[in-house]
Amino acid sequence: MKNRLRILRAEKGWTQAELAGRLDVSRQAVNAIENGKHDPSLSLAFRIAHLFDLTVEQIFAEQRPD
Repeated sequence: MKNRLRILRAEKGWTQAELAGRLDVSRQAVNAIENGKHDPSLSLAFRIAHLFDLTVEQIFAEQRPD
């Protein structure tokens, strides 16, 4: 799943650790989501969207096969 999490986090000036603390997850979880190695649970996706005052769709997009 593609996402804009790294960009949004950088716009706020937050480190991965700071974002992780705000979301109550590990820094490694944030890193894995940003790098597309892990998709967040639905509840975490909603928490991320709420934190940035965006919709889930504005942050996450399904990758389409070529």
